[in-house]
Amino acid sequence: MDPFDAGAGSILRQPRAVWATAGASVVAFMGIGLVDPILPSIAGGLHATAGQVSLLFTSYFLITAVAMLVTGFVSSRIGGRKTLLLGLAFVIVFAGLAGTSGSVGELVGFRAGWGLGNALFVSTALAVIVGAAAGGSAAAILLYESALGLGMACGPLLGALLGDASWRYPFFGTAALMAVGFLCIAAFLKEQPKPARKTSLLDPIRALGHGGLASAAVSAFFYNYTFFTVLAFTPFVLNMSPYRSGAVFFTWGLLLAVFSVIVAPRLQKRFGSLKVLGGSLVLLAVDVLVLGYGDHTTAVVCTILSGAFIGVNNTVYTELALGVSDAPRPVASAGYNFVRWFAAAAAPYFAPRIEEWTGSLRVPFVVAAATAVLGSLVVVVRRQSLAHEAEEPAPAHATEDSVTMFAN
Repeated sequence: MDPFDAGAGSILRQPRAVWATAGASVVAFMGIGLVDPILPSIAGGLHATAGQVSLLFTSYFLITAVAMLVTGFVSSRIGGRKTLLLGLAFVIVFAGLAGTSGSVGELVGFRAGWGLGNALFVSTALAVIVGAAAGGSAAAILLYESALGLGMACGPLLGALLGDASWRYPFFGTAALMAVGFLCIAAFLKEQPKPARKTSLLDPIRALGHGGLASAAVSAFFYNYTFFTVLAFTPFVLNMSPYRSGAVFFTWGLLLAVFSVIVAPRLQKRFGSLKVLGGSLVLLAVDVLVLGYGDHTTAVVCTILSGAFIGVNNTVYTELALGVSDAPRPVASAGYNFVRWFAAAAAPYFAPRIEEWTGSLRVPFVVAAATAVLGSLVVVVRRQSLAHEAEEPAPAHATEDSVTMFAN
């Protein structure tokens, strides 16, 4: 069934509370790619190196990863609505403060506070959307991935438009947009029922004792290193104006959105989730390797093309994380995100330093290609646990060759 069909199962027929949460999610995800086109401008404005500026991602995602252990603890006690509003309040305050930074150290610190707010919001938003959406969890996940893709596409565009005047303006713009999201959540989202059992700080860690969830998290860890090498390091390699860089990553984000929402479900239906994920990771590795070794035009094309593979991967990983174990969805999501976001923190830190250590722009992309392959290998080696626990149906239209492509 087409998820965009006007029938009851359509992701387009949702309560206002779901649309309010999804709309605020778009802005939350915009904050991830917002700084992409202005990284060189920030480095120039604050007299910082590429390695120092890359810490904007590292502090953001390091705090996000650790905070994943707290999100379920908080939301199970104060409720999903209040947790969303608390997360949005953190983002509004710290995004606004980021725009006032007088040094790269201050900016890195404010991004850390932003990461805490984003963790509280994003992890809870997925659970709220899944719980309140019409059409079941599949439609809810596609709606969430739509918000992610749209946010990742619009973030660089907003960063370019506002950042062309000053690198500070995108941060103020994000704070204003999140304030609108705060008002929408406050107006349209009623308090969600609290779980019968309160979540402890260690529940997400215990959930990772499940073989299928742990395998999905480890594979996603390797994949996220590749993902955020592209997102955080490529702007320095392209070395373009904010407008040009924003256009590149806007197109990249559009591909991410289209492939996550429209293409990925069709590929999954035809070939099965694990084969799609394994193949997409290998293709991403090839794309990133060509990006590192190609000329400037090739690098631009490969950066944009990576959005297609990233979009497919995001959808499949999200479904695996939520469905592969018997843990409650918020707990499973927190454990999974706790592991994978550490790679998102590591890649922006190590990529520029690998370049410094080796004296080559190519080596960081070689490492990123290798981590994508490692992610695929985890899927292959752990395929029985992943497929069995997720009760993944056999592909309906796969040929014999496609069925066995990742089985050997």
